[in-house]
Amino acid sequence: MGYKVLIVEDSEASRDYLATAVTSFDGVEVVTTDRGFEALKLLPLHRFDLIITDIQMPDINGLELINFVKKNPNYRHTPLFIVTAEGREQDRARGLALGAAEYLVKPVKVEDLVGLLRRYLELA
Repeated sequence: MGYKVLIVEDSEASRDYLATAVTSFDGVEVVTTDRGFEALKLLPLHRFDLIITDIQMPDINGLELINFVKKNPNYRHTPLFIVTAEGREQDRARGLALGAAEYLVKPVKVEDLVGLLRRYLELA
């Protein structure tokens, strides 16, 4: 079974880094965007199995995006990772309280991300 992952990250380097880690698995397709508003437009067009988002973005931020995603019945139970430079405990607590499954502070080690992908997508 194939999986589809949405990556929402305004930094091209970070977006490419995350996409490379995700696509290292066979059968995992990645859709990327650099804006939260664009991510909201993509949600009804696909069925994502996992969403990865940054917090600081130019239009709506990652926390607002999570809030929208978790209120959508189609995505209420979809695992969502925050990958951000915001390392303060209050940011972490807020992200997890909104429904993020994981909160990762940049720079993220590729092996940590791969381990989480294996766990949440049940990949071999």
